[in-house]
Amino acid sequence: METKCGLDVSLRVVGGKWKPLILYHVQGGPTRFSELKRRVGGISEKVLIQQLRDLVGMEVLTRRDHQCVPPVVDYELTPFGDTLVQALVPLCDWGNANRAKVQDLTTPA
Repeated sequence: METKCGLDVSLRVVGGKWKPLILYHVQGGPTRFSELKRRVGGISEKVLIQQLRDLVGMEVLTRRDHQCVPPVVDYELTPFGDTLVQALVPLCDWGNANRAKVQDLTTPA
């Protein structure tokens, strides 16, 4: 059953731990795979590849292979993806404003 809240739709596209972080790091323009791997700390290469494939498949990102040696591949937001990033900005702001409280609540005593 679909709800009136569009979160079910949004989460189909950006659900999970890594996709919002990937989108955050791609929003500045074309970003190489190796740069994303460095910026998104803690993600394995296998998971990053899968998450990027998912985002490309959902037309949130475009993948550009520069056809050179060594291989150079970068990712960029599509206009559709940019609308998703803009929707995530308030959530990012909320996290920044509440970082200390959440840290206190999630740190074992």
